Amino acid sequence: MSSETLLLAGILLLALVTVESGGYLLTRVVRGHAPANDLQKGFFRAGHAHAAVLLVLSLAILAMIDAAPYEGLLAWFARTAVPIAAILMPAGFFLSVTGRDPVKPNGLIWLLWIGAIVLTAGLITAGVGLILAAVAA
Repeated sequence: MSSETLLLAGILLLALVTVESGGYLLTRVVRGHAPANDLQKGFFRAGHAHAAVLLVLSLAILAMIDAAPYEGLLAWFARTAVPIAAILMPAGFFLSVTGRDPVKPNGLIWLLWIGAIVLTAGLITAGVGLILAAVAA
């Protein structure tokens, strides 16, 4: 594996610790020890789940992406798009329901949609790269 991939893998593993601590907050919310309305509870669950799944997906992609025939910016994007989405999408869930008793998500919900676009582009980039590597092999 390249040094860039190893570095990012280490960062992603440490980032999973933040998801773990977020899980503790989520258990406080669902037990009624931290105030949250139903909208917030749903968005907190979705944000937590997206963070964990996308970080693990990022690690899975990193295990293979160095085989893709990419260099420069394209290699960087194939390696980092899913981790970027792992930041943007949960941020959209969490930050769009801040405040006291919100009834609908605020304008920061756009972070979720930007993250979804980055995720899609990253998956396509990584997938095409790996298919190209397989064809070349």
